[in-house]
Amino acid sequence: MVSEVQPVPGSPAWWASREPAPAYRRGRPPMDAGRIVDAALKLIDEVGIQALTLRMLADALDSGTATLYRHFNGKDELLALVADRILGEVRIPPEELDGLAWREAVTAAAEAFYDNLRRHPHALPLLAAQVPVGPNGLRVRERLIKLLLGHGFSVALAARAFTAIGHYVIGFAIQQYGPGTPRPEDQVQLRDYYHSLDAAAYPATTAAADDLTSVPLHEEFRFGLDLLLDGLELARREAGQAPGGLTQH
Repeated sequence: MVSEVQPVPGSPAWWASREPAPAYRRGRPPMDAGRIVDAALKLIDEVGIQALTLRMLADALDSGTATLYRHFNGKDELLALVADRILGEVRIPPEELDGLAWREAVTAAAEAFYDNLRRHPHALPLLAAQVPVGPNGLRVRERLIKLLLGHGFSVALAARAFTAIGHYVIGFAIQQYGPGTPRPEDQVQLRDYYHSLDAAAYPATTAAADDLTSVPLHEEFRFGLDLLLDGLELARREAGQAPGGLTQH
C-alpha cells in the first residue's frame, strides 16, 4: 500500500491542511505552542538553524521531546512556524501609516521589515526557502496590497509591487546579514584590493573603489529601495494614463 505523500512543511498545501491547534496540548507538562516557537527562535538566534535540535529545545523548555512532538511532526514543521513568527513581529500600528503618501507608507513598512530581519540573521534562510503563506505572512501581504490598491495601484501592479519589495528586502538582508556575510574589516580589505588593481585594465573599478566599499548599509538599503519605488511610481502613473485607466491626481 502506497502511503499518502505529506505536504512539505511551510508550503501552501501544508498550511491549508493544518488544523488550528489549541494553545495547550494534553500531556505532562502541558505546553503552550507559542512558547515553543518563541524558544526555538531564540535558540536559532544563538546557535543557528543547523545546530538546533529538538532535544536542545526541549532542554531549554525544561521539557521532553515527546511534549514537542504533540505540537509538531518534526523540526521542519517547527521551522515553518518560526518563519511565520518572524513575520508576525513586523507590526506597524495603522495610525502610523494613516495620512501618509503611498511611498512614505511603503518605505516605513519596508524599513520595519528590514530592521526585524536584521535581528534574526541566523533565521534569514527560512524566509528565502518558501513563499511565506502562514497566518502572519498572509496578514502582511493583505495589508500592503490593500494599501497599494487604496493609492490607485491596479491589482496586477500592486501584486507585482508587493513581490518586488519583499524580494528586495529579504535578498538585501540575506546578502548583508546572512551566514558568511562580510565583516567591516572585509570591506577595508576589499577597498585596498580594488585600489591595488591595474588602473589601466580596471579604470572604472579603481576610480570607484572607495564608493564601492564605504557606503553605510542603511544608506545602501534606502538607495536601492528608492530606485524600486521610483520605478513603481512611474508604472503607476503610466497605468493611470493608459486608455481605459484611471488618471491619478
